[in-house]
Amino acid sequence: MSTNLQDAVESSVASHLHPVPSYDLADHPLPTGREEVWRFTPLKRLRGLLDGDASDGHLKWDARIPEGVTISEISTAEAAALGETLPADRPSALAVANGAGAVLVDVPAETELGEPLVVRLSGASPDEVVWGHIVVRLGLHAKATVVFEHSGSARYSVSTSVLVGASAQLDLVSLQLWDDDAVHLGQVGVRIGRDAHVRTFQATLGGDLVRVIENFAYDGPGGELEAFGLYFADAGQHIEHRLFIDHNAPHTKSNAVYKGGLQGEGAHSVWVGDVLIRKAAEGIETFETNRNLVLTDGCRADSVPNLEIETGEIKGAGHASATGRFDDEQLFYIQSRGVTEDEARRLVVHGFFADIIKKIKVPEVEERLLVAVEAELARHVATPTSVRGA
Repeated sequence: MSTNLQDAVESSVASHLHPVPSYDLADHPLPTGREEVWRFTPLKRLRGLLDGDASDGHLKWDARIPEGVTISEISTAEAAALGETLPADRPSALAVANGAGAVLVDVPAETELGEPLVVRLSGASPDEVVWGHIVVRLGLHAKATVVFEHSGSARYSVSTSVLVGASAQLDLVSLQLWDDDAVHLGQVGVRIGRDAHVRTFQATLGGDLVRVIENFAYDGPGGELEAFGLYFADAGQHIEHRLFIDHNAPHTKSNAVYKGGLQGEGAHSVWVGDVLIRKAAEGIETFETNRNLVLTDGCRADSVPNLEIETGEIKGAGHASATGRFDDEQLFYIQSRGVTEDEARRLVVHGFFADIIKKIKVPEVEERLLVAVEAELARHVATPTSVRGA
């Protein structure tokens, strides 16, 4: 995208539900909780990540780097010069301001990785505030799978920009497998090049509070996006995923599918999916789906799909959302085959998540997530439930 066109897009009103992105903290005032984009988030549990104080804290990086990939440190000015996506909220703006530069993950043009690039980031203490700033760049015609895995504990806010060149193919996986006392605020901004194909996968199974924002836009026609995700909220845990897909170019496609499970008193999940179809985005196709399975009483699942359509010259657009408990008939059928009630419930949940986990197409990650889901189920004895607050 040319600089003039990029500036025009970013200076316009991107959406009625999303603020204009900006590096300037003055454009991201301290939220009160009454704002649309913050109304579901328990602000008191963010513990310093809205205040803006600098920190020497850092996460430990352990990377498995395939041949042809470079990981280097660049300045904040250099990240801006690359055309990174701008911060869309206060935490991401603070992450850039306090990050003391950025980490650039660079896959050159024409490079095709034979194995995934895996980056493991771990924190040592929930008392440590960590600001992160990451740029992932995939060159023209490149093909790569990039995995970020988060574990341990910290109070972590990160701004991640993903720049995908024309005709490139990227599978981007992010795993939030934090300890129970961690707080994670993340913005992932993705620019999809002309005729590029991007698949993203977000999995959140840990942490006290995790809030991940994904913003997608197209740098030309022909771009395709598949956005998948899963989350599992336990007692007292708040998990929030927000997607904004900006169809700002014609003949582009997007499909978002997120699934969540909840169990335990006070478990709270939030999924907000917003698709903006601009006047220029003729001939596009888009669909978004969110499904939530409530395992016990005392849970709340908020699911808010949105479509903002500025042109009727499209191939198709739609959304679907559902929140419910176990299907009694399904459980009865399984138990009639000699399976215990607890095992029947485990099989239902396993089947609910298994199809989306297989979308990752990284065997070691798929296996890890299936084990993690089993571990989540083992933490609570499932009982019949009714849906509350859905």
